[in-house]
Amino acid sequence: MSITIRPARERGHADHGWLDTWHTFSFADYYDHRHMGFRSLRVINDDRVTPGEGFGTHPHQNMEIFTYVVEGALAHKDSMGHASTIKAGEVQKITAGRGITHSEFNASDKQPVHLYQIWIQPDKNGLVPSYKEVALPEPDPEVPLFLIGAPPGKGGLVDFHQDVLIFRGVLTKGQKVPYAIKPGRGLWVQIVKGCVRIGEHSLRAGDGASLEAAAEIMVMAAEPAEFLLFDLA
Repeated sequence: MSITIRPARERGHADHGWLDTWHTFSFADYYDHRHMGFRSLRVINDDRVTPGEGFGTHPHQNMEIFTYVVEGALAHKDSMGHASTIKAGEVQKITAGRGITHSEFNASDKQPVHLYQIWIQPDKNGLVPSYKEVALPEPDPEVPLFLIGAPPGKGGLVDFHQDVLIFRGVLTKGQKVPYAIKPGRGLWVQIVKGCVRIGEHSLRAGDGASLEAAAEIMVMAAEPAEFLLFDLA
């Protein structure tokens, strides 16, 4: 098995006062030619936004934008006419396509919001912009890996214009879950909460790992854990 660990503290980091952000891959003022993305996975930003602050209206184009709220709530407005608040346990997916603008603010004036914003490169440019938000079901110990996103018709709660499967993993302490990697594909595992073991490696919140050339992996929770698993062509 080929596994590469991306330790949380080695990511790009910026503290803007209102925003404390960690970049798994090169983004904004952080550039590292060794960390430009993984397959079609281009951005994983681990953001904490102070109460009442946020990102003013800004543009996006030709990217699939996936927002996973860990704690708190995020207020969103966009040029497609959507205005909503995404809370912990909910996800949002935007196909920026030929162009959109949007803003994102902490919906609370008292509590911070913690979110992951993830960008995936679509299989074509110039798509018609679209928007979807969904509430994830309560974690079920019988279904430790829950499929959130997939290509159209592949059973995801949200569709992606790319050959990618996105799972939420929630494990109780000591629980294990296997995952088979099909030939030619790669996995990225991003730890959101807790601690897991993959092979001989221990990963904690903020850590990531890429896996290739493996028939199957086993993820074991050393303590209660939550993670995102990306299966990419």
